[in-house]
Amino acid sequence: QVQLVESGGGLVQPGGSLRLSCVASGFTTNYYGIGWFRQAPGKEREGVSCIRRNDGTTNYADSVKGRFTISRDNAKNTVYLQMNSLKPEDTAVYYCATLKVCTVVRDRALFAGMASWGKGTLVTVSS
Repeated sequence: QVQLVESGGGLVQPGGSLRLSCVASGFTTNYYGIGWFRQAPGKEREGVSCIRRNDGTTNYADSVKGRFTISRDNAKNTVYLQMNSLKPEDTAVYYCATLKVCTVVRDRALFAGMASWGKGTLVTVSS
């Protein structure tokens, strides 16, 4: 079992930046990839980005392409989400999760096989 803990959320003005961290502990070699997801009030949880543990392949939802960057530091068992040019519609609780599928299908990022989840970190984009 892998345990995940997110951090780095907060209040930021539109156009600003934040970097989220997701630290993994436990069986940290026992997952295919890590994904970032978000859930805004009254909306369903959606996939934002993912990264494969072994080869570092990354994928992004269309809504964040060009603004968000996912990266990993395997030595620290940490995955980061650098968020730039933030918009009010990026406001949500952000979660990380282990996953078994991190790929692109018909030009759209696909996230599947989520197993372990963190408890989330709140990002609020507001002036």
